[in-house]
Amino acid sequence: MNKNTDLLLLLKSSGIGDGEPDLGEKLMKAFLSSIIENGQAPDKIICLNSAIYLTTEGSQVVELLSEFESTGTEIFSCGTCLDYYNRTDKLLIGKAGNMNDTLAAMLKYKKVLSP
Repeated sequence: MNKNTDLLLLLKSSGIGDGEPDLGEKLMKAFLSSIIENGQAPDKIICLNSAIYLTTEGSQVVELLSEFESTGTEIFSCGTCLDYYNRTDKLLIGKAGNMNDTLAAMLKYKKVLSP
């Protein structure tokens, strides 16, 4: 898998869509799997709000995120969000970031992808 240095993946929820949470989580897993199958890993992944559940204990996609990380993709979870959901000590992959990191990334990358 190649790393696309122009691409930021911004995840704002643990699922995709506004319907049933279980369906949204299945769609997120399928979305991340599709990116891997496509062979274009983002340079950075930022998880905001409930998307921090993707990088913490109980996540169904930690193995997929590990594949991204193995290509050099940086993974950040919102520190404020980790605190809010009491998950700071449950972070399994990546690092905690802050809003300054998120804004800097959004301004830096040519492409920002958010499902």
